[in-house]
Amino acid sequence: MTNQEIMKTAMEQSGADLNCKAEDFLKKEPVVVSGGLGPGAKKYYQEPVSANLVSYGNNIVASVKEEYRELIWEYIHRFTFYHCFETPNMHWLEDRLRKEGQRVCFMAEYYLPDVEKVKPLPCSCSLKILHREDFEELYRPEWSNALCRERKHLDVLGVGAYDGKKLVGLAGCSADCDKMWQIGVDVLQEYRRAGIASALTSRLAVEILERGKVPFYCSAWSNIRSVRNGIKSGFIPAWVEMTVKPAKIVQDMNEITLLS
Repeated sequence: MTNQEIMKTAMEQSGADLNCKAEDFLKKEPVVVSGGLGPGAKKYYQEPVSANLVSYGNNIVASVKEEYRELIWEYIHRFTFYHCFETPNMHWLEDRLRKEGQRVCFMAEYYLPDVEKVKPLPCSCSLKILHREDFEELYRPEWSNALCRERKHLDVLGVGAYDGKKLVGLAGCSADCDKMWQIGVDVLQEYRRAGIASALTSRLAVEILERGKVPFYCSAWSNIRSVRNGIKSGFIPAWVEMTVKPAKIVQDMNEITLLS
């Protein structure tokens, strides 16, 4: 699989997510399409999604519910596309969304493997390939990035790092769509900063590619530790997303965070 084929697969999947064409992400001008998750959308998306803005570095493609179409159209035509994902321009959008009972909810950067750089990295611990039947006892808080209890049927493959018989790190991937599997990784606090996360991530990426799937990796751009791990593991930035949801959902999420 070449880097060009990997990028093409990712754009086709984003097209399925947004109900647009893959070539829309290559245009120089902004594109607005009708909102609503497509039947082949990544499985972690959940309605209601009022708007989803995606950029692969050329423009913005926005999938928007009809009642917010005019507002989002004005926003992505008013500002340079890459400034639309940051302040101060984002405040312009937030001020107007608030009047509509909407808020910016999720913002993330996504990474794809560079086939010239992805290779298994050395690890001080022993590594073991894990499959779905190995995960049942691992749905615990310390492995919540690698595995997802709520969507455990999508967890298909993993790599564990062991200090003797003790599991100290875990990378897992979920089959969030037909051709792309998303990687998440956790390492116990006392074993961090020893190269275990990158060893797990790179090994799992290679295993995914060997199975004919495209691995992808997601991080908040402010999570420097996660970003460094992705880059060290052979991943490079590919696209960014910003999702708008009803303000009540954002409020509820913040309250849950405070309680936890």
